[in-house]
Parts: sequence; structure tokens; C-alpha cells
Amino acid sequence: MNVTDREIMSVKQRFSIIGNDSKLRNAIERAMQVAPIELSVLIIGESGSGKEFFPQIIHTNSSRKHNRYIAVNCGAIPEGTIDSELFGHEKGAFTGAISARKGYFEEANGGTIFLDEVAELPLTTQARLLRVLESGEFIRVGSSEVQKTNIRVVAATNKDMVQAVKDGKFREDLYYRLSTVQITIPPLRERGNDIILLTRKFANDFAEKYRTPNVQFDDNAKQQILNYRWPGNVRQLKNIIEQIALFEAGNTIDRNKLLEYLPAIADDMKPIVAGNDSQFNYNQEREMLFRMIFQLQKKIEDIEANMTTHSDAHLNTEVAALQRETKSLVTLTPHPHTAPALARPLDLNETPAETPQSENTIHEVNAVDIEATHTQVKTLEDTERETIITALERNHGKRKRTAEELNISERTLYRKIKEYGLTQ
Repeated sequence: MNVTDREIMSVKQRFSIIGNDSKLRNAIERAMQVAPIELSVLIIGESGSGKEFFPQIIHTNSSRKHNRYIAVNCGAIPEGTIDSELFGHEKGAFTGAISARKGYFEEANGGTIFLDEVAELPLTTQARLLRVLESGEFIRVGSSEVQKTNIRVVAATNKDMVQAVKDGKFREDLYYRLSTVQITIPPLRERGNDIILLTRKFANDFAEKYRTPNVQFDDNAKQQILNYRWPGNVRQLKNIIEQIALFEAGNTIDRNKLLEYLPAIADDMKPIVAGNDSQFNYNQEREMLFRMIFQLQKKIEDIEANMTTHSDAHLNTEVAALQRETKSLVTLTPHPHTAPALARPLDLNETPAETPQSENTIHEVNAVDIEATHTQVKTLEDTERETIITALERNHGKRKRTAEELNISERTLYRKIKEYGLTQ
């Protein structure tokens, strides 16, 4: 069945789906093509990518559209009650079952049931679900009477189902039954200019709803939005833009202002992708931590530059806030093999090169850890120097771009270059 552009546009308008990316269009087209056909569908996509819209698209374009549609978050229901929720129970089936109750499969008879986070189902429940898919039969908890239901199942997951099957966490036969048709939802970072369209929509929606002046984003801010990987996808983007729309109402947002609302490791942050078993890069983690320290140093310089316009009480408040922020870096300290020097909060009156190792630092280590510590540890000074060298190389020696990447002033960068004897 061919789907016209007009039909796709109608679906996007009905469900408020924003974007022109070809992968998104293909997913919508695939959902509309399978909708009239009574097949099970498995929707795959990262958390926050908008998987919940596609079961509704399938239901509203099927012959079941006038019957019930029930969405169930399988990951939110305790293992001990999931069978009762899905298939119902009889009076006295368990403690607290004071009366008989219909389950979702019985309630949605003739309609569609959406099983979100289906990979979280216990194996015993998976066996019951397989029976429903194969024969339409189920048994209430505490009963021996077989009942029938006419139900269409659409499932969704952000897990690697093939790996879950290999690990014995998901039944192979159920996986094949659920995935008769698969629809893959693209992550936000792969949708190109759709990110800017969504940014504008979320900002406009917020301003309209709360009657606040709208915010604008300059070209550098838009480029940063496009470059960021958005591990939380559309859900994370909406959250960030609404924060900006609230606190920066009426302002034009540049790159530096945007970075205040993004995680400090935004440029290096990678999403959690199903099946990603890549080894953690401790060198990269050290570099990310130093970027955070550089940001704090820049804030300190800004405070010093504005001391004449701040009251002592206000200045002390800002310094205390920075001390708390710096102390929080301890929780992000890399593995003791790679950066034990960061286990001590940075003294705001010292440069990283002058910060000694704390004598009271405590690590739980075994014999291998102790030996590795003696042979692999780099000093804080060495790591900071390496971070600056790496950033300079990435930016072909351009100090301004390097300072922007590290989020420090050119004056601080020049001082560090001179301090470490780096030839520029």
C-alpha cells in the first residue's frame, strides 16, 4: 500500500509530530502501511525518541480504531503483579484480591494493546503473552478457566532484543512473534535540521502557554544544538528548551549561554545505546573533568573582575556556591588507576598545577589496584597539560578557538601555555 505525502502530513499534524527527516518519514509510512494488516509490530528506538506515537498511528489507521486502545508500561509494574494487571485475577487468588478483576487483555478485547518496555517482562509473563499471540487464549491468575481475547499487540523497546535473547532474558519464540514487523525510530541526533524545528516549537509553545516573551537562538547556538548528541532525544531537548524559555525569556541565546543549560560534558557525552559494550575511555573522562574545572576557574575570574560592583555578602555567596560545585567533582573522579589526584576537591585559591594529593584520601583497593596506582598514575599537572595540548592540536593552534572549547578566557589559556612551556 502506497502512502501519499498528504496522508503522512495529516498524521504528523494529528499527533503533533515535527520533522522532515527521511528516516522519520519512513517510520511513519511503515506504520501506516502495516496498520490495516493484523500483524504484531515491534517498535525499536532509544528512550525519549517518540516511540509512543507509533502504536497510536497504527491503531487509528486500523479496523480496530473504534475499539479500545490501552498503553501499558511493562517496566513500571512490579513483577509480582504484572500477570494480574495483564490477564486479571479471581477473588482470593492472592492476598488483597478481595474481588475478581479483569486484566488489560480482557478490557481491550477487540482493540489494541501497546506494551511499552516489553523487554522488562518476566519470563513467566512472557510465556503467557506468547500464548495470547498464538491462540488468543489466556487464564486469569487463580483460575483454571481458559478465556479468549481478540487483541492486537504492538510492543516497543529501547533494548537490544537480539542480545536479550542470547542472554536468556527474553524468549526467542516470543521475540519472533512480536517482531513480525519492525519499525525503527531514528534518534534525534540523526534527524538533522529537525532538531532546530523542534527547538523553535518547544520555545514557541512555552511562550504561548505561559504568556512570556519568546527566546531566540543565534547561529552559533543553533550549531551547538545540532552538534550535541542528545542522549535523551526529544524528551531531553524539550526539557532543556523549556528551562531556557523560562529563565531567559525575551533574550537571544548564544553558544555560551546555551552551554550553561547543557551538561558540562556536552560535547563528549554519548548516549546509552543498546548493545554498546565499548571499553570506557579514562583519558577522555579526565579531559571532560578538566573542562569542568576550567569552567569553574573562568567563573572565579569573572567574580574577581566584578568585585568592585558586588557586595562582600554577595561575593561570599558566589564563592561558596563555586566551592560546592567544585566539591561535587569528587563524585565524578575517574577510576583510581587513572586519576586519584582528583579525589580531593580543588582549592579555589590554587591552580590545578599547585594542588597536592590529599593525605586523607581513602580508596578501597586490592593488591592489583595498589600496584597499578604506582605504575599508571598521572599527576593533575600532567593531565591538565595534556588536555591543553590536545585541545590546541584539535584547533590547529588557534588560541581563541581552543579557549572557547575549554570554556576559559584567552588570558587564562595564555597563562597556562606560558606556565607549562608550550611553544606557540
